[in-house]
Amino acid sequence: MSVVERRAEAVAGTVDRVRAIEQSMGATRAALEKIEAELIALATRTELFPAEHFPVAPGAKGNIYRLSEDSDYRFALYASAGVPGKSQPPHNHTTWAVIAGIYGDEHNVFYQRTDDRSTPGRGALRKSGEKTVTRGGGCALLPDGFHTIEVTGDGPSLHLHIYGRSLEHLPERIFFAGEDGGAYQVFPPNPNIGASVVGARELKAMLGDGRELALLDVREEGVFARRHPLFACSLPLSRLELAIDARVPRRATRIVLCDDDDGLAQRAAAKLGHFGYGCVSVLAGGVEAWEAAGYEVFGGVNVPSKAFGEFVAHHAGTPHIDAAEVKAKLDAGEDMVIIDARPMSEYRAMNIPGAVNCPGAELVLRISDIVATPDTLVVVNCAGRTRSIIGAQSLIDAGIANPVAALENGTMGWHLAGFELERGQHRPAPEPTPRGLAIAKAAAARVAGRHGVRTIDRAALAGFEAESDRRSLYLLDVRGPEEFEAGHLPGSRSAPGGQLVQATDAYVGTRNARLVLVDDDGVRAPMTASWLIQMGWDEVYVLAGAWASGESVAGPAPATVPGLDEAAPETITAAALEAALDRGEAVVLDLDTSPRYREGHIPGAWFAVRSRLAAALAKAPGAAMLVLTSPDGVLARLCAPEAARLTEMPVRVLAGGTGAWRAAGLSIATGEEHMADVADDVWRRPYDRAAGAEDAMTDYLRWELDLPDQVERDGDARFRTFKNEANKGDSPPLMSPL
Repeated sequence: MSVVERRAEAVAGTVDRVRAIEQSMGATRAALEKIEAELIALATRTELFPAEHFPVAPGAKGNIYRLSEDSDYRFALYASAGVPGKSQPPHNHTTWAVIAGIYGDEHNVFYQRTDDRSTPGRGALRKSGEKTVTRGGGCALLPDGFHTIEVTGDGPSLHLHIYGRSLEHLPERIFFAGEDGGAYQVFPPNPNIGASVVGARELKAMLGDGRELALLDVREEGVFARRHPLFACSLPLSRLELAIDARVPRRATRIVLCDDDDGLAQRAAAKLGHFGYGCVSVLAGGVEAWEAAGYEVFGGVNVPSKAFGEFVAHHAGTPHIDAAEVKAKLDAGEDMVIIDARPMSEYRAMNIPGAVNCPGAELVLRISDIVATPDTLVVVNCAGRTRSIIGAQSLIDAGIANPVAALENGTMGWHLAGFELERGQHRPAPEPTPRGLAIAKAAAARVAGRHGVRTIDRAALAGFEAESDRRSLYLLDVRGPEEFEAGHLPGSRSAPGGQLVQATDAYVGTRNARLVLVDDDGVRAPMTASWLIQMGWDEVYVLAGAWASGESVAGPAPATVPGLDEAAPETITAAALEAALDRGEAVVLDLDTSPRYREGHIPGAWFAVRSRLAAALAKAPGAAMLVLTSPDGVLARLCAPEAARLTEMPVRVLAGGTGAWRAAGLSIATGEEHMADVADDVWRRPYDRAAGAEDAMTDYLRWELDLPDQVERDGDARFRTFKNEANKGDSPPLMSPL
């Protein structure tokens, strides 16, 4: 267990005991003596508090690091780092406070307020004692106590401070100008309370220690796509609440946040701490420090999955065929079927002429009902390379009798070769017949056995669920989204198998987590599991008899959005907003993604990125009212309290978001008419670009081909190859790191 995990565990235990003491004894002197003993016991475990985790910023005298805070802002524990010369004037807390020393000297002088509080802004103090808190020592103050703090001695100090309520939520704190009292002012909350940090070398060790780790990059996706560590998951601060519960469900997960050392990670850490995530650190110096330490940085998105595709192509020798040869065969009327392994939404946007749509996890399930004879050439394509390779190799591993090849470079390769693509088509693969299903189940069983896919029953799943506070569990339904919404197991999430392999980090944010896959046919889950195992996931299971109990719920999985219940902004209806806009009384900020903003938005609305809201407000015009909108209003609701702190305009949220505006039949504008921020919030696919698409496609395909060498230099991937009986081998699995 790493230091950050041991510290988080020790902190949680200490706070639990402190909470119990206060609940049973109240905020009394006797209670504080017990709390002080608990805090001293924690502070003496100095191995949990290495200095590099709690640095004092250059030029500063001290920094405060949040270790724990209840969701109602109670029982807040901090590590206060300082260097000689750090001091605070006489101040109170309005709640109880306890201090314990980890190392260094923190000198406290205690005071009692002696005036009758009849003169606002003035008071009198009398010194009542003093104590230098060092390792093994502590002190405590009741809510009406005052003290000064000064770091003395020859070196830096680190002390634990715990309060009955967090420092940011003590509005009546005051400080005096002098030791005798006199004029006093409100003690403002410290705006720079942060999370502890880890260095690049320590993070590198975490990535290789085999324990659970969520490495989350909280920059916008477009920024993330320029450079990031290999196993970083893109989870922008702008949309953190919308995705965090699904991506990192276990609140005790070890989390490291990274950014450009621009404060985004610290802002995200504060949110996660409030949501109950208790083991959160920030990468010191951001991605630049990671690169400066000599570690690899990667461009693009879903990089581990795409690198894995190239790994498979190389080690399995997956056959491929280029666009020109496929076009010639089509023109000659040869016996061939082209299967597009992407989701239907991507297929409809563009497809190879005549191609049948069959998303990746469906290939083995449906192939026997797609091809009529074993002589038919099967060509699998996607937009680029990964899903073509994995799809083709799935059929080969399953033992299909037909010749199979991946279309070299997919629809991008087809376009670059100068050939026309179809658009707006709807040619889904047929539903499997009983015969086709039997063939597919037998093939999937052989693949599962070859790759060591483990099967569990509902009782074992219940055991995993009982352990989910100690071990992250992802229950993933690998069927199609429509099937999921028609009925799924409670607690499961939709993760269509082909997309799960193609973009694992978009579904699972915790490295080394436990994955349980669900289907209703015995084909899609084991086939998907076989690929995840080869990608390096050690604990992957298939749930057998998933539907035996008849337990099923319809509709999308319920979304858990932490913090949403706390946000209660005033709303405005679409009709009222239309009238306010007609009168020139409102300015609208649209928090949707930039592509969707371009596709359609409220006329006059300004595009804004939530994490950079202050800059957007400075660019957008003022008005009598600021209205925030997002697709369904949820993101706007979350953003409203932040906006209220940044502007003097009254803030409203469009009820139901832009969706309600559309539903009311009101007009929609398109294009980039009002951009209050740069459109770097999402990664733009090469074929989505209005200009330079061909160059972008060429660069992208070259990037994919170069990934294996870069991943090998990085050294953290645990990709595996398995000899398989379809290729004349049936030996035990061979580990083959990239």
